Amino acid sequence: MATDAGLTTGQLEDRTAVRVERLHRSFNEAGGVLNGLDLDIAPGEFVALIGRSGSGKSTLLRALAGLDRDVAGHGSIDVPDRVSVVFQDSRLLPWRRILDNVAFGLRGRDARRRGEEALAEVGLAGRERSWPHELSGGEQQRAALARSLVRDPELLLADEPFGALDALTRMRMHILLKRLCAVHRPSVLLVTHDVDEAIVLADRVIVLVDGVVSSDIHIDLGERRSPGDPRFASLRTRLLAELGVEDDHEAIDTQDRKAAS
Repeated sequence: MATDAGLTTGQLEDRTAVRVERLHRSFNEAGGVLNGLDLDIAPGEFVALIGRSGSGKSTLLRALAGLDRDVAGHGSIDVPDRVSVVFQDSRLLPWRRILDNVAFGLRGRDARRRGEEALAEVGLAGRERSWPHELSGGEQQRAALARSLVRDPELLLADEPFGALDALTRMRMHILLKRLCAVHRPSVLLVTHDVDEAIVLADRVIVLVDGVVSSDIHIDLGERRSPGDPRFASLRTRLLAELGVEDDHEAIDTQDRKAAS
């Protein structure tokens, strides 16, 4: 049940996994970062959150995770009991081996078995005894995903988890994340600066402008999404326009037409 005191957890309606109402957050007297934001996320729904720097994306994610208790603000937040967070930095403990990182904090006699199964699920079977520094960046993010999903979250919060990876590794992580979400069915809120990434992964893309939802767009492109699809290109252009950015592809086409005339 939500209150105006800040973050609360409770029993949500069957059709709503996350409910945010009139959320305000500010860090100084100059103005708010979130300014009366409203948001609902359905169970099992994958929502991507985009916006310019300073629009409030990470602030919203931290509020949902309960990591902003010292920040001034008000409004109501209702989230499930089981919430996991994946950051851009894998945040693996360097003094613990990979399995110990994944199983850290788990209770019960089967904790290590669950950790091993989670590592196998992300393609890291056999790396249980490795140290974090022995893994590549992509492997470290796989371990971070395993650590989050082994807790069977109802809500997965991801703050630019692939932002530091090269393009090929990022594509592989997209495929992995979609497969894992299909199996575990958490609700997902992904913060990203990458418009293409948002379109490839999400059921909905939400644009934040000045701390409120500017656009809420449902993505209806099926499972196999290609940037070469005209509908994909149209969505990209629309979302970039919302962000105040001209689509590079469109700009190049315009320049070519001008040069040919």
